[in-house]
Amino acid sequence: MRKLAHFVTRAHKFIIAAWILIFVVMAFLAIRLPSMLEGDGFKIDDEHSAVMETISETFDMPAETMFLVFDHVSESTIAKTIEEVENLKLTSSIDSPLKDDALQKDDVAYALLHFDNTAEDMPTIVEDIRETIGDEKNVILTGASAISKDINAASQGDLITAEAIGLPIAVIVLLFAFGTVVAALVPLMIGIVTVITSFGILTILGGQMDLSIFVLNIIPMLGLALSIDFALLFISRYREERKGSLDILDAVTMTIRTAGRSVIFSAVCVFIGLGAMMLIRVEIFQNIAIGGMIVVFMAVLSSITLLPSVLIALGDRIDKWQLIKVKANGADRWRKFANWVIKRPVVITILAFVLLGISLIPVKNMTLTIPQIDSLPETYDSRQAFDLMADTFGLGDNTSVFLIAERANGWEDEDGLSEMKELQETLTKDELVSEVTTVFSASEIESVEQWTQAMMVPEMAANLTPLLETFVQGEQLMIPLTLSAEGASDEAQEWVHEWSEKETPWNIQVGGEPKFNQEIFDEIYDKIGWVLGVIVISTFFILMIAFRSLLIPIKAILMNIIGLSATFGILVYIFQYGHFGIAPGTIALIIPVIVFSLVFGLSMDYEVFLISRMQEEYAKSFNNDRATVEGLATTSKVITSAALIMIVLTGAFAFTDVMPVKQIGVGIAIAVAIDATVIRLLLVPSLMKMFGKWNWWLPFGKGLYRPGKSRTKHEEK
Repeated sequence: MRKLAHFVTRAHKFIIAAWILIFVVMAFLAIRLPSMLEGDGFKIDDEHSAVMETISETFDMPAETMFLVFDHVSESTIAKTIEEVENLKLTSSIDSPLKDDALQKDDVAYALLHFDNTAEDMPTIVEDIRETIGDEKNVILTGASAISKDINAASQGDLITAEAIGLPIAVIVLLFAFGTVVAALVPLMIGIVTVITSFGILTILGGQMDLSIFVLNIIPMLGLALSIDFALLFISRYREERKGSLDILDAVTMTIRTAGRSVIFSAVCVFIGLGAMMLIRVEIFQNIAIGGMIVVFMAVLSSITLLPSVLIALGDRIDKWQLIKVKANGADRWRKFANWVIKRPVVITILAFVLLGISLIPVKNMTLTIPQIDSLPETYDSRQAFDLMADTFGLGDNTSVFLIAERANGWEDEDGLSEMKELQETLTKDELVSEVTTVFSASEIESVEQWTQAMMVPEMAANLTPLLETFVQGEQLMIPLTLSAEGASDEAQEWVHEWSEKETPWNIQVGGEPKFNQEIFDEIYDKIGWVLGVIVISTFFILMIAFRSLLIPIKAILMNIIGLSATFGILVYIFQYGHFGIAPGTIALIIPVIVFSLVFGLSMDYEVFLISRMQEEYAKSFNNDRATVEGLATTSKVITSAALIMIVLTGAFAFTDVMPVKQIGVGIAIAVAIDATVIRLLLVPSLMKMFGKWNWWLPFGKGLYRPGKSRTKHEEK
């Protein structure tokens, strides 16, 4: 840190120039990022994806299907619209409701648009089809790609809304913290630089990997909050050093060596939480982990290089344009509060745990689901059309599943046909299966003998052979079937899991929505223990080494877990039970993992800031009560301001429309609020008082407290 400080103070002009160049280049790249984002990120390379690839490439089924929904329109309008879409030559085929009565009911109809294109082409195709439809209000394009494109647009709008709400309030908080306009705007500038450069890097990575549309919201949320928090800590310490009669360069040097070290240490805790998500092989977690680690790295880099360089360049102008006079006796008020807390630690501890316990109660009812169409606000036409189609035709009551069965000698000989018939009958007898399609059901031939006889007739063989090729290719047999259960239901997921594991004479693989859901849930549940283990164990050892204590890291981890559990309880109360104007729903499956991974690291920021000061005081006086009071008094203003900014910037996403992003923002805001109030202001000082000297005990190495040994003159010194 000393070498870094020396470099920054000597080369601050060069550093500013380099950052300006980096910012300009990355801003140019960042503009392209929204167009590179696609899908909700719920992708996993497993059995489902392999099956869907097989039925697309081997059995020539469409790679994707979208829907044209017609609501109260004439047959001539339907025919004209379908003809115009066909003329675009984008679809591989179209199923028209004018030719299939099953696609029309009452005054609602829909056409199936089949595509062979890759996912990268679909956003452009959606745009072309929508332009062709034009202003026809009762003809709406919907389906996975259309909804994905709309969620992308909604996410961009949400980002503008959230920042329009959060940033002005953050500036007001910074004004109250620093008193001057310049000092308040510097952290905001650092945050913007961090986010834009991170977006630029993600644009470069977007050419090598798929990026979820949710990255557009989560990265700015995290980047702005962290950068402003780090800058708040850094500038506060810089001003403190300046008041101690140090000149600008010396004050910056000391700040880098103290606050800069804390920033790096805090970032490592956040980095660990994000990095642990890489263990889960679901694309959205990989995206958020990579994007999050990039933005954390850029936040640290800008905070320990660009920020001090700007402070040197500004000099005393950091205090220019004072609007609010910051009271000098703020620490005294916090000191009184700290003394009040440590005089009644047991009562306050019980009260804090009661409050957290009440918040925990709803957790037992948490229902987790994979966000799909419900991620998109109901105001979008594609959402309304999909809901209309599903409600009218009851599409959500059933779900399609595809079985791929492999037989060593193929399926076209008599034995293979017999085994195909056997498999069909086994599936048909299953209570959950409502429909099974094979060459027998499709041709209405009831037995292998009848099929064999029919194939001996040239005219019938000419018709049956293409039908056979629809279901059989080499050693592979495809069986589409319908389950009488929703794709997200437990029974449908259990069914596909059972058939994937079932021992049969054939190698059977399963695809479809239930299999997709089952694989996502299983991957998260199988890996969540490892994720939590990496975060908790790594944090424990880092804190133990940093504070030379056994109890402090244990308390910090347990309090974090309790605080986060209380957060999830409040989220259930708001989003699942339906309060504060929110319609009852479910909690997105990603929320517990993302909020835990992010907030566990973020809350350690405040733990580090607070306990570090307590450690400094205890090392001087060996008086635990005094260390607790002074640590709380000297850091509470910074911690409270930093937490308030974090709450504002993440909580602003409560006013957005994309539900998973809304839940993440609200979840982080609630978790930080609980951590900065109930835990930091009440539980930490109370437990520090109750454990006394044992807070600083380490059974090995050199802890600050060693039972049975009196302080030596060296320790006194």
